[in-house]
Order: sequence, then structure tokens, then C-alpha cells
Amino acid sequence: MIHNSTGLISVFPSFSPQLLGEVSKHGSIKSLKEGDELLRSGQNIRSTILIIEGLVKIYREDEEGNEIYMYHLGPGQACALSIICSLQNKTSEIKAKAVAPTQVLAIPIKYVDQWVKEHYSWYQFVLSTYRGRFEELLTTIDDIAFRKMDERVLMHLKKHKQMLGSNIIPLTHAQIASELSTSREVISRLLKKLEEKGFIKLNRQNIEIINLDQFSM
Repeated sequence: MIHNSTGLISVFPSFSPQLLGEVSKHGSIKSLKEGDELLRSGQNIRSTILIIEGLVKIYREDEEGNEIYMYHLGPGQACALSIICSLQNKTSEIKAKAVAPTQVLAIPIKYVDQWVKEHYSWYQFVLSTYRGRFEELLTTIDDIAFRKMDERVLMHLKKHKQMLGSNIIPLTHAQIASELSTSREVISRLLKKLEEKGFIKLNRQNIEIINLDQFSM
């Protein structure tokens, strides 16, 4: 039970007062440090996850442990796949990790479907969540199918800049290669070219965005 729901109003302004009361009564807040794992592939999902503050990164993982980046979740957003898996009583098919100090709101499975029927604002929130994540997945598919790797790298960095609100992107060459499902050598070569063009500056443990204004997503 959440003793003070005042802060939830600003994060989830579309929730009705009645729904906020239910969320406060049945939800629980969990705090995560940067790098903490929120969901892992194959995990039984017992609750749906909503983000109160911070940032969570969603990955798809294959049987060999290789990861491909899917999207970020920020404050006021929910993990659509956790909703689907919880409703269908399936195990997680994604990996979710906090990339900043994060607070999440866990809603027990039994209320997810119940609130769809009882609270129109929850129904609208769930639909909006599905639509938003679906559009992001379409963008990811388009990137893989139609964009050259240098364009994908630039878009990847720009997405991180927007989500982090910073020009400093804490990613290594190996991490970007893993998230874009390519080799480290390819990424290192492309990043060096982008640095030579003045888009970025390469540092030991991060990448600094210098000028992406000429590149539109």
C-alpha cells in the first residue's frame, strides 16, 4: 500500500481519482539502482510495472544471451509486454534494466484485467501503452530493414540523448554493438567516422554528443 499518492498524480495525470485510490491501495513502490535488473527472460511475471521516476532499458535476448535494444521506459510509462505476459500468465520474453536510479510501481496481476473493466482511465492507459510500444517496435524494424548501420548508430545515440536528457551517453562500443546486433569492430569504425565528421566525441567510457542537429530521425 502506498501511503502518499500525491506524487502519483503528476506522473499519471490521466488516472481518475478512483483509479489513483486503487493504485495507492494495491500497488507497491520498488527502488532500483543503476544497473539493477527489473525483469529477465523466462521470469514468471507476478505484477505489471509502471515507471514513477528514472529510466529503464528494454532488451530482447536470444538463447545464447545476445541482446538487441528495443526501447526505453521513462516516468509515466508502463511495460506493455509485462501487461501482456501477466494477463496471459506467460513468462517474460524481455530483459529490463535500470539505467539510472529508478522507482517503479508494481501492480499485482489480478488487478490489471479487473481495472480494465472497472476504470475507463486504466483502459485508456493500457491501450495507449500498447500503441506506443507497437510504434516503437515498428521504428526498430524499419531501422533494421531500411537504414544503413551508420544511420542506425546515429539514431541510437539520439534516442539515448533524448531519454537521458544529456549529451553524455554512457555506452561503450561493445554495448552499442550488442544492442544493434552487429560486431564491435563495425561500431568502432563507424563511431570513428562520426567523430571525424564532428557529430560526436569518443571518450573512454562514454560518447559525447557534439552536433546531431543536421541529422533528423
